[in-house]
Amino acid sequence: MPSTPSVTEWLAQTGLQPLLLAGRTLLPIVQGGMGVAVSASSLAGNVAALGAVGTLSSVDLRRKHPDLMEQTAHLDTGPEARPLIDAANIVALRREIARAREIAQGGGLLAINIMKAISAYSAHVREALASGIDALVVGAGLPLDLPEMAQDHPKTALIPILSDARGVQLIVRKWEKKGRLPDAIVIEHPRWAGGHLGAAKVEDLRDSRFDFEQVLPAVRAFLRSAGIERAIPLIAAGGVYERADVQRLQGLGADAVQLGTAFAVTQECDADLGFKHILARARPRDLAEFISVAGLPARGVRNHWLSKYLRIEPKLKAVAHAKGHCNMGFDCLTHCGLRDGKAEMGQFCIDQQLGHALEGDAQRGLFFRGAGPLPFGDQIRPVRDLLRWLIEGVREGVSGDPKAAWLAELEPAQPYDPARPVLAA
Repeated sequence: MPSTPSVTEWLAQTGLQPLLLAGRTLLPIVQGGMGVAVSASSLAGNVAALGAVGTLSSVDLRRKHPDLMEQTAHLDTGPEARPLIDAANIVALRREIARAREIAQGGGLLAINIMKAISAYSAHVREALASGIDALVVGAGLPLDLPEMAQDHPKTALIPILSDARGVQLIVRKWEKKGRLPDAIVIEHPRWAGGHLGAAKVEDLRDSRFDFEQVLPAVRAFLRSAGIERAIPLIAAGGVYERADVQRLQGLGADAVQLGTAFAVTQECDADLGFKHILARARPRDLAEFISVAGLPARGVRNHWLSKYLRIEPKLKAVAHAKGHCNMGFDCLTHCGLRDGKAEMGQFCIDQQLGHALEGDAQRGLFFRGAGPLPFGDQIRPVRDLLRWLIEGVREGVSGDPKAAWLAELEPAQPYDPARPVLAA
């Protein structure tokens, strides 16, 4: 393999088709956005440099900048806290996009994931557009307002994250009335993805209506029936392990696939090495599904903090009540179960717990993770190795089959059992 192969050279004789997006020919691999600051400039830039789509996450990027953390770490819950923290994050966002662009050296495509559910959503969209990001990816809510917000940036690709055909129809019809169509759509399967999941409740995660075999053909049929002549690339997210998965999903109508956890455990990922080891060493029985403080189902590694939280969650929900202000003075979410006293939502500070995870704090962190095996088992490998495995099917230095070992450990879905041992740090 050449040291810097072109997309055409890399895909030659693989049976895979390139992703055509924003006027570029790309590898059919998208690195998913992961916060807090897990996918920042290093990961996104290095993925893009190799011809794929690298995605930053906009949430609390100040954590990657010691000077910005020093300016804001002392803030209490006073009224000045949120605007100062928001301002620091805007500076960090601008810096990270610029640094990712330097690393990418014009290769691939740089995107940024901005959650609709965060309070600074509009500000992050405006700054990302002003900073010249190639694509905006929006999930955790329906971005019905994105066409208006990006109307002065027609070359920036707009990519919503959805989970079923009904959501796709809604977005396309609403956007079409505003004179814009999605430049691509991420179809995320909540059964397999990590972090916040596109379902109403935990019980819905395994609903067959989310299966790619149903969703991808249904979406393609809708696009044809809607008279949309130009193709809207579909990006299937969740459960991708190997090249055969990419081939299968392209056969179902996807143009590309998106992975999160597999990129989170690469050497170039922006998180602490301890974070990567927690994700890579987790086994099927270590994963837990729960309702996040954002009110969405989520999936993470059942470490000390998550095990304790799930054990006392009923008590926390029983005494849930609206607070006068955010515990952290940040107000990072538009709707927060802890701050707003919503007993049907999670009762913890998500920014604080994800921040601990970023730093590799095995005891206190919240470690989001997908539900499937990792190609290199518990090894931390370069981005290039992962892309070579997904594109060429070539994997060196791995003994045994991590997927077979993972499947052998799977057990029937069971209610959370607090007596289970906690994943070791």
